[in-house]
Amino acid sequence: MPPLSRDQAQRRADDIQAFYREVERLHEEQTLLLSPEQIDQLGEHHRQLLADYRNTFDIDPDAQARRLSLGMRIASLLGALALAASLLFFFYQFWGLFPETAQVGILAGFSVGSLLLTLLLRRRDPSGYFARLAAVLAFACFVLNVVMLGQIFNITPSDKALLPWAAYALLLAYACEVRLMLGAGLACSMAFIATQLTSWSGLYWLDCTERPEHLLPAGLLIFLVPQFISQVRYSGFAAIYRVLGLLGLFVPLLVLANWAAGSYLPWPRDLVEGFYQIVGFTSAALAIWLGNRRDWPEVMHTGLLFFVLFLFIKLFDWWWEVMPKYLFFLVLGLVAVLILMVLGRLRRAHKGGQHA
Repeated sequence: MPPLSRDQAQRRADDIQAFYREVERLHEEQTLLLSPEQIDQLGEHHRQLLADYRNTFDIDPDAQARRLSLGMRIASLLGALALAASLLFFFYQFWGLFPETAQVGILAGFSVGSLLLTLLLRRRDPSGYFARLAAVLAFACFVLNVVMLGQIFNITPSDKALLPWAAYALLLAYACEVRLMLGAGLACSMAFIATQLTSWSGLYWLDCTERPEHLLPAGLLIFLVPQFISQVRYSGFAAIYRVLGLLGLFVPLLVLANWAAGSYLPWPRDLVEGFYQIVGFTSAALAIWLGNRRDWPEVMHTGLLFFVLFLFIKLFDWWWEVMPKYLFFLVLGLVAVLILMVLGRLRRAHKGGQHA
């Protein structure tokens, strides 16, 4: 049997709790009657299993513990952001008081020290809360390191900084299973690909925002990564790849559907915007279908969100100026009802397929 991750152990523990609740209901309904020996045997097996999970992964054994864990996750995130902000303001307030050699040493010391602290906490903290906090702090230190060293040695700002930031964030993400770092690493990766395409097209790299089409290849690449590189060992990582990849696809399409000046297509403005509107609607519908078919709820929800955005923006363009406002919002409400009916039909069809 392959080794479990903490999330897999937590799901198994939740299933065990749900199993006993259902067995209790079945006993009350006189549907399933287990002998005392069978119940004792099952209980002993599950108690030993849960004890092993608690010792190895520090899982949450009940609903109250899960609520406390959620609070700890929120606190660790806020704490990491607060410590990173504190470090940033400390540097900017006292930085000029240190000589150049001391500045370089401080930057290197903070980066190395925060990384070692993260790896140490990862080994000593089974729950991972403190390791995640340290990972965010380590990433902030590394970003500050690159930025401040560039200022010290008067290096011209470049998009090349995005590459080590992405690599470092991905290293922390996979070493400590930090989804926030995975998102940061993927965002830096997509930004680097877009800026490189901008530079190769003859523009300054900061002008990448004026050419949204440069983000499309990066979004598609990020979306396809889990299809070729398995993320089974890392709970939730595949979903983050797919959501960020879809954002890298849909955001440029949404912009280009309403701003033809950012496109390379040598067509009239209305034709360019109409083309990207069709592509946007088709891509969003395809994402809804794919998410439903492959059981990827994050893909289906992202596709549905952008389908609604494309639709409502188009309705605004068509009818906002020509309709009374009450009638316009009535149409929006009816469209929402229509979407609910279509999704309900898909849901019933899916349930019918499962029963079959």
